Amino acid sequence: MGASDGGERTDDGARWRSPLASRYTSREMQELFSERARARLWREIWIALARTQRELGLDLPEKEIDALERRIGEIDLARAAALEAELRHDVMAHLHAFAELHPPAKPFLHLGATSCTVTDNADLVVTKRALLLLRDALAQVMEQLAAFAERTKSIATLGYTHYQPAQPTTVGKRACLWLQDLLLDWQELLRLIEELPARGLKGTTGTQASFLTLFQGDHAKVKELDRRFARRLGFATTVPVTGQTYPRKLDYRVLSLLSGLAQSCAKAGNDLRLLAHEQEIEEPYESKQIGSSAMAYKRNPMRSERMVSLARFLMHLPTNAAETAGQQWLERTLDDSANRRIVLSEAFLAADALLRIHHSIFRGIVVNEARIAAHLERELPFMVTEEVLMVATRAGGDRQELHERIRVHSRAAVERLKAGAHDNDLFARLAADPAFAAVKGQLPELAKGRALVGRAPEQVGEFLAEHVTPALAAWRAQAGKRGMEDLKV
Repeated sequence: MGASDGGERTDDGARWRSPLASRYTSREMQELFSERARARLWREIWIALARTQRELGLDLPEKEIDALERRIGEIDLARAAALEAELRHDVMAHLHAFAELHPPAKPFLHLGATSCTVTDNADLVVTKRALLLLRDALAQVMEQLAAFAERTKSIATLGYTHYQPAQPTTVGKRACLWLQDLLLDWQELLRLIEELPARGLKGTTGTQASFLTLFQGDHAKVKELDRRFARRLGFATTVPVTGQTYPRKLDYRVLSLLSGLAQSCAKAGNDLRLLAHEQEIEEPYESKQIGSSAMAYKRNPMRSERMVSLARFLMHLPTNAAETAGQQWLERTLDDSANRRIVLSEAFLAADALLRIHHSIFRGIVVNEARIAAHLERELPFMVTEEVLMVATRAGGDRQELHERIRVHSRAAVERLKAGAHDNDLFARLAADPAFAAVKGQLPELAKGRALVGRAPEQVGEFLAEHVTPALAAWRAQAGKRGMEDLKV
């Protein structure tokens, strides 16, 4: 953490900055991971420790704690950096800088604690706060996508398997595939917010020996100290047993969740890119937006591409966390520290960016219904042939002979389309074939293919009513929910 200015200095473009911070993420998430926010959180932890120790009987002067707490926001990062240059220890540098604001409090700050008491508990506080920010952002994305699915639930569209024309579905039903992925992420996110523990007060190697000494061997008080301290930080529980650090498997669990969210965004982004190629659905496009420096006509799906690009970065981070968790020797080693400072912050910034890009896409999404209908009309006759076969057989035809006639006519219709025809004449060919004379009058209705979307519109309504709406009901009831920041994405 050291002497970095955390972005406090004016950026003149002469120093590298993470593109996540400079281009893609919200100010709120950036501030949460800033050096200033971290310095303040460390001070909050020192105050929480002192107050909890005093509550349980240690002779710590309340007026000195109060006096120091009143100055908690007076953060001089330059002073902390100067102290770290001397002490070569970031936590102690910030501790000294804090104590200098009110020297009478210096004797009891950090009492019984280790650096990880401060840094690990702070990391978990930041993680929980970041998860709450993502919860709000994800809820808004899900609400937006649910509204889109409801609006488009009955718009029939060509389905694709293997990116080849397949049985029709609806635009809204396809949107529910993206929404269902996000719903799974939502459920895991809420579970993690609820279950995430504090590290608590465990001491140098996790034995709580220092706190047992402070409380003169009173095990009950040491346990209560751990519980109350965690509650002050906003946690219901602490990690039951630790070495010097909390288990780095918790980081892996967090990054796995974020990776899952990235997978969902990548799936939607890639689908949108394919649909943009078909000109069926297009992302918003600004009036002066340039698609290509050379090809002026281009309208590239740049938001979807950016979402997929950032998702690829985030999806691979759990492997990093897994290796860190597996490399913690005995009670601890320090080869996790520099790595985690980068990985945890960048992971949350990337997740924040993904949700904001996702939201920006569907805020102005364009559904080209005429194009969708044209593609469906071009392929629909092929999709209906099985139904034609069944109807003609019920009318007295020979199933095998009818199947062969459909095969021959279908091949001819395909070749005609490949030769440049714009319309599919398969039904005209069937109508002219004496083998289908008995059902000739039914062919126009069969050609509409309305039944081929099955229960897609009903599935959308049921999914939204039975799963999405209840999942978001509690969140919707919260007062003062934050709006999605309008980023230039």
